[in-house]
Amino acid sequence: MNFRRLFQDFNPSKFLLFLMLFVFSILLALRLDGTIRWSYWAVFTPVWIWKMMVISGAMTGICFWIKHPEYRGEGESHVEFKAMIICLILHLLLLIFELLVCINLGGRNYQWRIMFMPLYVLSSLSIIACVWGFRHDRSVELETVFSVNILQFIFLALKLDDVIKWRWVVVFVPMWIVLSLLCLLVLYYVIWSIIFVRTTEVLPAQRQGHVMVAIASVLLVIPLLTFQIILSNWLDKVNQDMFVGVMAPLQISLLSLLTTSFYHKGGNHWWFGMRKDFCEYLLGACPCLQEYGNVSYKFPESMFSERQEETSTDMCRAPPDYHIKSVVPVVSIETPD
Repeated sequence: MNFRRLFQDFNPSKFLLFLMLFVFSILLALRLDGTIRWSYWAVFTPVWIWKMMVISGAMTGICFWIKHPEYRGEGESHVEFKAMIICLILHLLLLIFELLVCINLGGRNYQWRIMFMPLYVLSSLSIIACVWGFRHDRSVELETVFSVNILQFIFLALKLDDVIKWRWVVVFVPMWIVLSLLCLLVLYYVIWSIIFVRTTEVLPAQRQGHVMVAIASVLLVIPLLTFQIILSNWLDKVNQDMFVGVMAPLQISLLSLLTTSFYHKGGNHWWFGMRKDFCEYLLGACPCLQEYGNVSYKFPESMFSERQEETSTDMCRAPPDYHIKSVVPVVSIETPD
C-alpha cells in the first residue's frame, strides 16, 4: 500500500461531504422506518457538522486573509480566496433551506414553495459559479448538481403543496433526463476503457487509469439510477418495502464517491488559513506521521528474485576439499637414439 500517494491525492473536503451524507442517509432511513424516534433536528446532525466545518473553515480563512496581506500574492491566492467565498455563500443558502425543512418536518405547515426559495436562489447562483469556475479552471461538481436540477426543485415544491397531481414518476422527469445523460457518459467511459485495454501502444498506467474511471462511474450512476426507480415506486405506493432498502443503492453510490476522495487531489488552500494541501499541513503539524507518509509498502520482485538466486547458489555450491594432496613434479626423460 502506497501511503505517500494516499497522502498526496487525498481530498479532505470531499471525504467530509460524502461521509456526512452517508451517515445522514442511514439516520434518515431509520427515522422514516420508525426504528428510531429522534427528532429531525437530531437526524440532521451529520448535515449540521458538515455546515459547521465549512463555515468555521471559511471564517478562519477570511481572518487569516485580513491579518496577513503578504500571503495574497502567492500563486493563485486571489482565485482560491474568491472560490472559498463563493462556496461559503452557496453553503449558507443550503443551510437556510435545511433549517426550513427541519422546521416544516417538525410540525409546522408552511408552504413548501416558500421553503424551497433558498434552493431557487442557490441554483441561479450555481450557474454563475459554474461559468466562473470553468474560466478559472476550478472544480464545480457541487455547483453543477444544483444548476442542472433547478426545474426538479420547482416540481418537488409544487408536488408537496398539491398544486400538481402528477405521479412521482412524472415529477422526477428532470432527474430521469439527467440520469439518462449520465448513463450515456458511463457507456462512453466503458467503451473507451475497453479500447485502451486492447491497445498495445498505451502505457499500463494509462490503461489502469481509464479502467478505474470506468469502474467508478459505473458504481456511481447505476446504483443512483436504481435508487431513483425504487424511490419513485415507493412514493407512488407501488411497493411498501422498508426505506432502509430504498436507500441502499444510494449508499452504494456514496461509498464509491467516498472511495474516490482518496484519489481526487484538490481542495482550496485557504480553508482554515492553511495555505497548503491538507495532508501536507497535517504532516507538518504532526512530524510522527511523516514516517508513514514516506514509506511505500510495495516491494519490488527483483529483491526477492535476487535473494532466491543467492540462496540457490549457496546450496548448490560444492563444499571445499580440505584433504592435503602431495605435489610431484613431472620429469620428462628423453631417450637418446
